[in-house]
Amino acid sequence: MATMHAHPGHPGGSRMAGPPPLAPWSPDKKHSDRERWVCIYPAYINRKKTRQEGRRIPKQCCVDDPSPQEIRDVLQALNMNVLVELKQYPRERSRELQCRGRIRVQLRNDDGAPLNSEYATRDSILMHLGKTIPLLKSRQAKPQEQSQAAATSSGGQKKGKGKRR
Repeated sequence: MATMHAHPGHPGGSRMAGPPPLAPWSPDKKHSDRERWVCIYPAYINRKKTRQEGRRIPKQCCVDDPSPQEIRDVLQALNMNVLVELKQYPRERSRELQCRGRIRVQLRNDDGAPLNSEYATRDSILMHLGKTIPLLKSRQAKPQEQSQAAATSSGGQKKGKGKRR
């Protein structure tokens, strides 16, 4: 009599809900298959990165520390099919969780025609992200909070080391 034993540490035993894993890429796949979608890492549009570290567009078109969620929000506003994956950019030195995130975007229909003729290439999407992310409400609120915090901290007594006795 054979008995089955459940292994509690088995990775397939307790999966979180989400999209199924991607299959290996092959040229037979349609443009609507997620494996054919274009990958965008936040490092591609990060002003603080050099070209060697993965920046893909000119610095004047980039943003300081873009997040995968900001990129997703901008692309969803364009009615594009978007998928966020918890993957890390290979050139990223930091292994921290906030440095992770890859966005997949569908650029073409199954017949090969662009979904959005204005954003038919990865570079056109990157340029649009560089222009649009600074205009997000989440980005607009941050400088005001910082200026208010600076005004309140400088108004009273100075903090820090005083005279030593």
